[in-house]
Amino acid sequence: MPVTALVSAKSAGTTTSALALTLTSRRPSLLAEADPAGGTVRAGLLQGAAAADTGLYHLAAAERTGPDHLAQVFARHLWPLDREGNRRLLPGLTDPAQAGALARTWPALSDVLHVLAEDAGYNVFIDAGRLAIEAGHLHPTLTPAPLIHQADLVLLVVRGTEQSLALARHVIEPLCAELTERGSGADALGLLLIEDGPYRAHQVAEVLGVPLLAALPFDADTAAYLTHGGRPPRGFERRPLPRGARTATEHLDAVASRRHIQQQYPAHRQIAGVLQRLTKGGARG
Repeated sequence: MPVTALVSAKSAGTTTSALALTLTSRRPSLLAEADPAGGTVRAGLLQGAAAADTGLYHLAAAERTGPDHLAQVFARHLWPLDREGNRRLLPGLTDPAQAGALARTWPALSDVLHVLAEDAGYNVFIDAGRLAIEAGHLHPTLTPAPLIHQADLVLLVVRGTEQSLALARHVIEPLCAELTERGSGADALGLLLIEDGPYRAHQVAEVLGVPLLAALPFDADTAAYLTHGGRPPRGFERRPLPRGARTATEHLDAVASRRHIQQQYPAHRQIAGVLQRLTKGGARG
């Protein structure tokens, strides 16, 4: 299963989108709150229920003992998001001042998340927060750069508004360059559109020049529940956002699988192109 990092140029519903994908996945799933600006799920959806000694900052302390120790204690710092325990949360920082302590933690955490996805079959979603670019690269403290580099897919969350698209334009080029130089390639990048605003999916992809990999309907009541907690809206599973998120996770799985095959067999693209041209030539004949 893929490890998918969600990022934004500015607050665009990244955490809410990541939660929706995690909660509606048909497979076991994990949301890692890795935004250096701090996590919001603990105080929001969970309304303070998650234990104070659980979460990302405590993994940083474990990593200082050794990378193997982080892997050993990782499961203790997950919080269930459903009764069955199939959907879990790694709660984020409670204080942005703690972000500086995580520079050594990100690579080891990334390894654990990929093992969870590849060996345990989890859909792993990373809330990487707002992108901070410095001198054309991801800021080493204000972004969880290694998690973004090593993700199977990187989703830039945008809304269909002029403001959101204008902000996104400025981060796409440096993000593509970063993924090319230090990640698994610029083709890991795609858009996740929140359908809020006048621009439609094909327009957003055309304006930004990045493939649209998923779209989520604007569903204010469900988004408010995921943000603030409390009683879920009536018929939660049937509401537009959960239904859209369920479809999106299945599509993202398929995209990541195709990309994995293409990386394993780089000649696959060339062969596919040859076959396509031969088929078209035969049709004309």
